[in-house]
Amino acid sequence: MHEMSIIKGIIGIIGKEMKKSKLKKLHAVKIKVGELTAVEPETLRFCFEASIKDTPWEGARLEIEDVPLTGKCRDCHTKFRFHNFVSICPVCRGRAIEKLTGTELDLVSIDAV
Repeated sequence: MHEMSIIKGIIGIIGKEMKKSKLKKLHAVKIKVGELTAVEPETLRFCFEASIKDTPWEGARLEIEDVPLTGKCRDCHTKFRFHNFVSICPVCRGRAIEKLTGTELDLVSIDAV
């Protein structure tokens, strides 16, 4: 379960930022998770809640923004969402595809006081 190591890393970053900014109470954390990361959002939530249980952060929310896998055809410049991970342009059938989104795993914001 690599989700636990991801959450541990996020918690480490949050801890450093809260200490640096002298914040005490964590309300929410927002992250972006791309479709191609193979990270399960519900497992992330479970790991987050388990990691903050019986700590001053207990009760904080983990908000997850799912980011779809999208691409752009280098031939006709069409932007599109991948379906079934097929890398073919739906317009010109070209195979020169640039991935635009879907690989994110980003800490977006921390809501704390």
